[in-house]
Amino acid sequence: MKGRIVALLGALVLVVAVAAAAAGGALAGGHRNTWMSGHSPMMSGSSLTERDFLIEMVAHHEEAIVAAGQLARSTRPEMRAFGDAVIATQSAQVEQMQGWLKQWYPGQSRSASHQPMMRDLTGQSGDALDRAFLKDMIPHHMTAVMMSQRLLVAPAAASGSSSAVHAETRALAVDIREGQSAEIVQMRQWLVDWFGVRWAGMPMMR
Repeated sequence: MKGRIVALLGALVLVVAVAAAAAGGALAGGHRNTWMSGHSPMMSGSSLTERDFLIEMVAHHEEAIVAAGQLARSTRPEMRAFGDAVIATQSAQVEQMQGWLKQWYPGQSRSASHQPMMRDLTGQSGDALDRAFLKDMIPHHMTAVMMSQRLLVAPAAASGSSSAVHAETRALAVDIREGQSAEIVQMRQWLVDWFGVRWAGMPMMR
């Protein structure tokens, strides 16, 4: 699994632009995915600060938590368990990040520029629910992986500057990058196994 995750990270860097276009056009019902819209400092060319990362990742996680809650209606036990895991993991990370923002950046705005990536799943059920969730959550996870990698490879900032990164944040970024990379592999395999669909963003890894 570790080798597959490393390969996925490399592929993400190489195909991110192609994946963005494919994700935007492949979703049913006219849904447009905006995961690489460029409106967020997380995915634009602007300088990345730890505060940016925490604010945007909180908003990103909160959207995933809401979407994962819809899987309680799935008929597949794998999907219900996956939804429960996403909610548990990302809720804990949100609480952690919010605590750091309060401790390290008191009195500063926490307004995020995050734009929704997940379609409204409340009207979906059965196969339609599972398929829509997987096709939206894969690029959603890819965004979090890219956010985390960008933070981890950013040049070290002078101590005390606004872009200095605490060791705790770097450790969280590694956890998000590796955990969500593994989940991407799993979700893409489910798309193949259950629906015969290969997600258009990158070739399937075996």
